Amino acid sequence: MTGVPDARPRAETAEAPAPREKALALDRLIHERLRLGIVSALAVNERLTFVELRALLKTTDGNLSVHARKLENAGYVACSKAFDGRLPRTEYRLTAAGRRALDRYLGHMEAIIRAMRRR
Repeated sequence: MTGVPDARPRAETAEAPAPREKALALDRLIHERLRLGIVSALAVNERLTFVELRALLKTTDGNLSVHARKLENAGYVACSKAFDGRLPRTEYRLTAAGRRALDRYLGHMEAIIRAMRRR
């Protein structure tokens, strides 16, 4: 150690961390596979029932229930429960906050893809 700053060229430039920062800025709540599937399905459908989502995503009742609840707690999806005759009917719809979160998530993913293609 001579006290002299290291003058070797650095591999990183001021612009290099941007893709990493974008990757770190991903909404971890949406990024999980099943939750991304739920939000994506609701983005292209006004509303879907629990049974429709379960069939579309090919998952179990318990798995769908846990992930839908996380999205509901975050305010990304709204859940309404009613009865169709004697059968319970649970419907989900994407909220405005959920649509904004999905738009941000997709923007981040597009930025990462663009950065990788420039390499």
